[in-house]
Amino acid sequence: MVKFNRFTLDNGLRVIVHEDNTTPMAVLNILYDVGARDEDPEQTGFAHLFEHLMFGGSVNIPVYDEPLQRVGGENNAFTSNDITNYYITLPAANIETAFWLESDRMLSLAFSEKSLEVQRNVVIEEFKQRYLNQPYGDVWLKLRPLVYKQHPYRWATIGKTIKHIEDARIEDVKAFFKKHYNPQNAIMVVGGNVTTAQVKELAEKWFGDIPAGEKYLRNLPQEPAQTEARRETVTAKVPLNDVYIAFQMGARLDADYYAAEIVSDLLSRGNSSRLYKSLVKEKQVFSEVHAYITGSLDKGMFVLEGKPLEGVSIEQAEAALWEQIEKLKEEDVPADELTKVKNKTESTMIFAEMSLLDKAMNLAQYELLGDAEMLNQETSKYLKVTAAEVKEQARKLFRKENSSTLIYLAEK
Repeated sequence: MVKFNRFTLDNGLRVIVHEDNTTPMAVLNILYDVGARDEDPEQTGFAHLFEHLMFGGSVNIPVYDEPLQRVGGENNAFTSNDITNYYITLPAANIETAFWLESDRMLSLAFSEKSLEVQRNVVIEEFKQRYLNQPYGDVWLKLRPLVYKQHPYRWATIGKTIKHIEDARIEDVKAFFKKHYNPQNAIMVVGGNVTTAQVKELAEKWFGDIPAGEKYLRNLPQEPAQTEARRETVTAKVPLNDVYIAFQMGARLDADYYAAEIVSDLLSRGNSSRLYKSLVKEKQVFSEVHAYITGSLDKGMFVLEGKPLEGVSIEQAEAALWEQIEKLKEEDVPADELTKVKNKTESTMIFAEMSLLDKAMNLAQYELLGDAEMLNQETSKYLKVTAAEVKEQARKLFRKENSSTLIYLAEK
């Protein structure tokens, strides 16, 4: 159970406080309700580019890291298709430094051609190294547009193409900032050795005067149900052949989300999971095999992925994967197997409550979903999933007409 208090500033900034006097540390986490799905299809990669620009300095603080390092702090950020998240950890005695830094760049990020050029080059280099020049690095650049035809999930967080980053202009960047980086589009969580009264005072002092901005109303094209199997085969400079089979699944708040995650754990969580035991250890079809879900706020993906061993054909590999998911559709999961997976899920949730940063990020994300209190109800929702619901979810997901298959063939 994660206890917290919350309040909202007049400008719309939602603030959550988790008091924990067992630690000398504190964390300040700010989630902005903007991700790659909010980009213009002709200007993709902007949410991720902004993650970098936010560390380029503000009007009053030219070098973001310097004052933070002086007070023993660390910071980082990440961007997804749904959100952009920034966090600072530091000794609780120095928490005001975090308020100062985050409020200053929310209010007055320094926009300069020089900063844009520097961060543009960093992102372009990341695009090349992680996505274009790394084996299997471009999988999401290929798999997403195979699965999504209407929704902006059809491009990866890095963007569709380097050209969109190269063409980013200072006026485009300023417009993106004004639209998304404002108090009413943000959720701030402060956790650690702090008090709610202290956080309220600091929040009012550093964030209270920031203009609320215009409310961004999201109106995204929704992805229609898939009605026919899709397939793409590429030959690439990769060490081994690789098979990806993606299925459309429900959104994060759909009632059957929990059953879908249990299905992925049954298939691929640990060395006792079905795919590992059967297809790696016993039948030796794959050198490695995985099942996972994207957990997207809108319609998501359930992905199977495996690298066939030398001498195993793509056809054999695919057939082996389909055989395993057909079993889930036809046979009830034994009670002891389902219980074991649920126990692992429960232990993961408990361990997450031991990390100050994990608690802060989770509280922010559940508040975005509708209510931070949902964090304390998650474990029970997984534990309630029945064998019948697992079978029903498998039948709903694992249909040929709902599949998108991407094959990597290693160049000989």
